[in-house]
Amino acid sequence: MVTCILPFHLPYFLLYGFCTVPFHNHALASCPLIKNILLLDSEGKRVAVRYFSDDWPTNSSRIGFEKFVFSKTVKTNARTEAEITLLDDNIIIYKFVQDLHFFVTGGDDENEIILASVLQGFFDAITLLLRNNVDKREALENLDLILLCLDEIVDGGMILETNGPLIAEKVTSHSMDAESSLSEQTLSQAWTTAREHLTRTLLK
Repeated sequence: MVTCILPFHLPYFLLYGFCTVPFHNHALASCPLIKNILLLDSEGKRVAVRYFSDDWPTNSSRIGFEKFVFSKTVKTNARTEAEITLLDDNIIIYKFVQDLHFFVTGGDDENEIILASVLQGFFDAITLLLRNNVDKREALENLDLILLCLDEIVDGGMILETNGPLIAEKVTSHSMDAESSLSEQTLSQAWTTAREHLTRTLLK
């Protein structure tokens, strides 16, 4: 087992260049592609996952992969630094924090440093969004933020962002926009109700 130390963040395009190639054209791709990002609990059960590859076409095959990866990594010491393993021709970068296990999977020809930067960006964003309370309970209570976080990191297998604070900022912005929209809708409904009540009063 090789320990991967990544004390800094590098935007993926500085290492590999921009890419607009779809995932199914992997052979032609000139940039790293992510197969999946997994967040599991200390028993190997799902907290939040995103798949971007057809390697696991069914939910049962995905659950099987998650159990396999968990069983092969659970006894390792990946709490101080991220570690790397090669399983079934896939490079997997992973890190454990409290009762949460973070995983990023790429093909065996992918750049490990970039995969590690995706993992670190995901972890840093989650740490900020959960206000340093990185555990399963907090994750489940804020699952919507975590899913938004995954969407900000990777789209269709292509890396969008690896900077944790920037990812968290985008997620927070989306969340605030949604809350603002809901508040505006609530105020509008309240005004409509009040106006209808006033109209009925005047007509009496």
